[in-house]
Amino acid sequence: MTPEAAKSAAARAALELLPPSGVIGLGTGSTAKLFIDGVAELVRGGRQLVGVPTSEQSRRQAEALGIPLLGDEGPWSIDVTVDGADEVSPALDLIKGGGGCHAREKIVSAASKLNVIVVDESKLSETLGQRWAVPVEVLTFGHAATARLLSGFGVVTPRKRGDAAWVTDAGNLIYDVAVGPIASPTALERELSALPGVVDTGLFVGRADRVLVAGADGVRHLTR
Repeated sequence: MTPEAAKSAAARAALELLPPSGVIGLGTGSTAKLFIDGVAELVRGGRQLVGVPTSEQSRRQAEALGIPLLGDEGPWSIDVTVDGADEVSPALDLIKGGGGCHAREKIVSAASKLNVIVVDESKLSETLGQRWAVPVEVLTFGHAATARLLSGFGVVTPRKRGDAAWVTDAGNLIYDVAVGPIASPTALERELSALPGVVDTGLFVGRADRVLVAGADGVRHLTR
């Protein structure tokens, strides 16, 4: 199965978990994009689904496809959120944020009754941090000072788009912190989040209820 076919299979499996009607969290990224395409087909077929997008990218896609959306301000009561991940541990803890939307994704995740993650087998790791750095969204004010604090945890690299700094939808910056294998994601998330200037981290600990993993033999359902 090609990577694109795996993403498509995972997205289709996630569609089967949606309620007949309700509020759906719309993730961000290449697999989530395929899921949003599928939600649009259900809406055109008469399903009463309303979305909460986790990024301006997902908002634009959903609006173009005719998916009704709730406002950004919340609060929301979200039935199911479907999103991707960059790395998944056996405990179903995650590193997210390759697309730079992890702060918004975490807010939507916290408002959801069920959080479904869609990935292909390449995203599975024995220990978080083996393959991915931890994205950390920081305020622009004093960001170099925040980066110095982050350097106490690992190698810090400013996220860029070409030659320019990567600016999030909220107007913040991202530093990727390569910490290596993470012994305690819970402790690391707590310590990073406590640093002045940190908005949020890409560590999603205890947030995934179900992970759909697409591979050569089909889609596996992993539950916490």
